[in-house]
Amino acid sequence: MLDIKFVRDNPEAVKENIRKKFQNAKLPLVDEVIALDAEKRAAMNEANDLRAQRNQLSKRVGMLMGQAKKDPSKLAEAEAVKKQANADRLAQLEEMEGRLTQQITKIMMVIPQMIDPSVPIGPDDSHNVEVQRFGEAKLPEFDIPYHTEIMERFDGIDMDAA
Repeated sequence: MLDIKFVRDNPEAVKENIRKKFQNAKLPLVDEVIALDAEKRAAMNEANDLRAQRNQLSKRVGMLMGQAKKDPSKLAEAEAVKKQANADRLAQLEEMEGRLTQQITKIMMVIPQMIDPSVPIGPDDSHNVEVQRFGEAKLPEFDIPYHTEIMERFDGIDMDAA
């Protein structure tokens, strides 16, 4: 699987790689994963801002609760500050982050790996280049049986019953 940062930084190289693999149906996935990644990053930033705000409010609530022991009117103020925490939005953003991460991972698993520059480009293996050959291919002097024939000889399979 490619790194999302690589896809984000090099979308045209990834698209060209997909074209070289003759998988043009996967081209829209690059733009889709970049858009989902931007949405996820925005949600993460907003969630981090809300967490920072929650931490500041928690410190303030702690201070007010400490003061509430001496002055009971501070207790109502502490409760009002607690309501500012906006925990519902944070939970919503965390759920969205998880969902977007799953979608991004699913798409990234479909986008093909980058081709090594030394690999010849072609639609099938007929365009491969033979680099090296060791010895001559030897064919046996007898007919090579099919695997089911061998299994039947050893009573390892019953083709009629199957």
